[in-house]
Order: sequence, then C-alpha cells, then structure tokens
Amino acid sequence: MSHIEHRLGVSEVNLVTRHLGLLRPIDSTKLNAAIEEIDQLYGLDKVTFDEKSDRLDFSYDASRLCIDCVEEILTKHDIQPRQGLWTHFKEEYYRFVDQNVKDNARHEPWSCHRTTSHTRK
Repeated sequence: MSHIEHRLGVSEVNLVTRHLGLLRPIDSTKLNAAIEEIDQLYGLDKVTFDEKSDRLDFSYDASRLCIDCVEEILTKHDIQPRQGLWTHFKEEYYRFVDQNVKDNARHEPWSCHRTTSHTRK
C-alpha cells in the first residue's frame, strides 16, 4: 500500500476529484491566472488543465472547499464552464456530495453503547 502525500489542509478521507469542462475560446493568460489563484486555496490538493479536452481537473478536501469556490474564481477571470444538461447535472451532483462530506465531517457520531460519565453503585 503506497502512502500519498497531500497538501496541508487536505484529509484523504474527504478528498474529492472534479472535472470541469470549459467553454472555448479560452484566453491562456486569464486561465493561467485563474489556475494560479485556485492553486492557492487552502484545502486544494492539485489542479491541472487538459488542453486536449479543455477540461480543468482538480482535487480538494470537500470539508474545506466546494465546487462553487473554484467556479467563483473562474468567473472572476471571465472563464465559463461548458453549458448543457450533462454539465449542469455534474455540477449539482458535485454540490450535493460536497455538502454531504462537509456535513459528515462536522457530525459527532452517536452510540447507545457509550460509557456514561457517572458510574452506578
């Protein structure tokens, strides 16, 4: 079993990978600036751009970040995700999973088998 080093703020338990297609034409200067800003987000593990498919691939700790954080930076740099039913479906699914991971990270497990703080005599 190999041990993979993750960036500071990234827990492997909460790590998710996302793929976001981008609309053409893509200004490479704006894209590089957006990727640089995304790369600085706390909780982000990695970000890459596949030129062949115009797709942004990134991994992050979903208890700290969400897809909206990345899309906000892309919008700020005037870069838009692809439009269409499939893209919309994937983005909504990503939001659902991100929220679920965030909720589960905050949830305190409960068990009826816990020991009580007082003892019976």
